[in-house]
Amino acid sequence: MFDIGFWELALIGIVALLVLGPERLPGAARTAGRMIGRARRTLSDLRRELEQEVDLDLPKIPNRISPEDLLRDPPPGEARKDERNPGSP
Repeated sequence: MFDIGFWELALIGIVALLVLGPERLPGAARTAGRMIGRARRTLSDLRRELEQEVDLDLPKIPNRISPEDLLRDPPPGEARKDERNPGSP
C-alpha cells in the first residue's frame, strides 16, 4: 500500500523513541495499532456492504465480451449509442 521498507520503518521507530521516550513509546504503539486496526475493520465493512449493494442492484454482466458481440446489430427498436445522439461522445 505505502511501499515502506525496513530502513524507513527503522528511522520512524528511532524518531518515535527520541520524541516520546522509552516510557511512553509502548503505549503510543498500542494506541496506534488499535486505531489502525479499527480503521481497517471499518474500511473492510464498508467495502463488503458496497459490494453487496452493487451485487443486488446490478444485473449480472458477463466477464468477457467477444468482438462478435460488439459488432452484432442491436435488437429491433433500439439504436446504437452513436446513432441516438451523433454529437455526444
